[in-house]
Amino acid sequence: MRIGIDARFFGPDSKGLGRYTQKLITHMEQIDQKNEYIIFLRKSNYDSYVPQNSHFKKVIADYQWYSFGEQIFFPFILYKYKCDLVHFIHFNVPLFYFKRSIVTIHDLILLRYPTRKASTRNRLFYWIKFLCYRTVISSAVKKAWKIIAVSQFTKMEICNQYPYAREKTTVVYESAEIFMQNKPQDHEDFFAKYGIMKPYMLYVGNAYPHKNLHNLVDAFALYVADGGAVRQLILVGRDDYFYARLEEYIAEKKIANIIILHTISDELLYILYRHAIIFVFPSLYEGFGLPPLEAQLLKVPVLSSEHPCMKEVLSQEGAFFTDASDVRAFARAMNCVITDTSMRKELIVRGYDNARRYSWHAMAQEIHNIYMQK
Repeated sequence: MRIGIDARFFGPDSKGLGRYTQKLITHMEQIDQKNEYIIFLRKSNYDSYVPQNSHFKKVIADYQWYSFGEQIFFPFILYKYKCDLVHFIHFNVPLFYFKRSIVTIHDLILLRYPTRKASTRNRLFYWIKFLCYRTVISSAVKKAWKIIAVSQFTKMEICNQYPYAREKTTVVYESAEIFMQNKPQDHEDFFAKYGIMKPYMLYVGNAYPHKNLHNLVDAFALYVADGGAVRQLILVGRDDYFYARLEEYIAEKKIANIIILHTISDELLYILYRHAIIFVFPSLYEGFGLPPLEAQLLKVPVLSSEHPCMKEVLSQEGAFFTDASDVRAFARAMNCVITDTSMRKELIVRGYDNARRYSWHAMAQEIHNIYMQK
């Protein structure tokens, strides 16, 4: 069988989707020594992927995600290689591709939060774009032979929105991993360079509106004003419009001791995780949520929003959950997790045990089993 994988997101530069794609292909190479795989990549990440299995061949499909080129021209390449099955890693399945396909849906955030706060474009263009997204997602779900949801919460969202998808939707969990090619450098030099002082709180992720970072920095300011002992909040995420807007908000509110870091290596990210006193995750909507799971894996106590997906992925006992829409409640929870030594120890043990339940190899094996279904 010839299996195609749309790997245009391949690599860590594409955030969670990039890592998901990379881990899927890496472990699929180890699992499948029989079938032929066509890996579709962009020019920007073509050299990043070096096949380790002779059954895997890479092909350039240099079409920007969510573009007209993706919708109009990508299908010609897909048809050219005559795949028996194509796995699309995201919902952006070309409307004019009609052969057997699998789609992984990570969340329905674009349908749940249809607000211009998540866009840098003018109102008319945004709503045209939103209509296109709805059309593409609906088409992908309808045409897919199988749908992979990354959590039970995401499956519920898919089935509520598209009831006909229930029978063909399967949950396959992602995993967490902090991979280091090199030994972490001396953290004291790193901390001195950026003015980081222990103990500190840590957040890792983007600054999209549903991530709720405005409430996070307000809660931190309130925590400090109430006499909290931890005096720094470290935010790690890609330098973009949304982080720039957050920085403006922090400056306007005159909130001190917040450090924002962009584009750091896995080695430095590992250091930040390991020395954090608490990992804070106030997101109002998630399909899975990798960063807090990474924190659990590195034995950092997690304070999370009480979103159903986070309770599912992190486990009820693996993190401290609170209402992240309530700034004062989140500030109180910060103080509770930081000051209650006994609770911290329990969260670390239970969180670590929870994170170890997940495996990228197991994920790839489950997806391979789906590929092999008749």
